[in-house]
Amino acid sequence: MEIIKITILSLSALMLVFVGAMRLSNPIKAYLKNSGIKLENDASLLNEIRGVSAVMLSAGIIIALGIFIEKLTFTSHFIALLIFAGFAIGRLISLKVDGKPSKQITQGIVFELVLGAANIFCLITI
Repeated sequence: MEIIKITILSLSALMLVFVGAMRLSNPIKAYLKNSGIKLENDASLLNEIRGVSAVMLSAGIIIALGIFIEKLTFTSHFIALLIFAGFAIGRLISLKVDGKPSKQITQGIVFELVLGAANIFCLITI
């Protein structure tokens, strides 16, 4: 069971660190490549994106720490659950209100639901 929890934390952390770092360092290129979204060079929009990206990166780092520091394991799973379930819920609301997004974003929803559910499973079995 321990290897499953480590794997889930590793995947959760890797995804958040990678996406957070890419969007923080170059949001225009990252969004176009990963989501098919063409962003304008608008300082306010880029500021908002970089802010959320820094939160994703920070959460990924905390989640990764839960792999190595046993006292942080519960917290890491809980943070991963909040981040992935939060994104999934927001995207599902948008799907209902705004319509169907691009294929890349739809794939993102699936990953968020799977990782959110996996972290719930780990919290239940701790």
